[in-house]
Amino acid sequence: MKVKTLWGCAFILFAFAPALAQQQPSDPIGDNFFPPELVMQHQQAIGLSEEQKEFFKSEFRKAQTRFTEMQWQLQDEAEKMAGLVKQESINEQQVLSQLDKVLGVEREIKRLQLSLVIQIKNKLTAEQRSRLMEIKNKAQSK
Repeated sequence: MKVKTLWGCAFILFAFAPALAQQQPSDPIGDNFFPPELVMQHQQAIGLSEEQKEFFKSEFRKAQTRFTEMQWQLQDEAEKMAGLVKQESINEQQVLSQLDKVLGVEREIKRLQLSLVIQIKNKLTAEQRSRLMEIKNKAQSK
């Protein structure tokens, strides 16, 4: 049960990393992107067009569906790993192989997140990116 909780907490922390990043030291990669929530919260302030809104809605829906699927997969792989390490005698190769599966799902999740924020940035105009950066910097300085 503790492994489930640990993996669940890890996923939740990862899923909310953009919000947590505001409280942490500078991130040289993440600082160049905009979390979906930031774009949604400030769509009028940055002047999103209807075409941009529809694109973002579609991409956010697709990403959310895929995140949910991967969360289930991650949970399944983590439970399998927990079963392996509960045994009296642990087969190291099986556990390491299962760890590779868990890390593979986590890697997919991170790739999906990066892909989403790249799509967001690329769909915004230079003026919109500039305005969002101002909003983001103001929020971080509070």
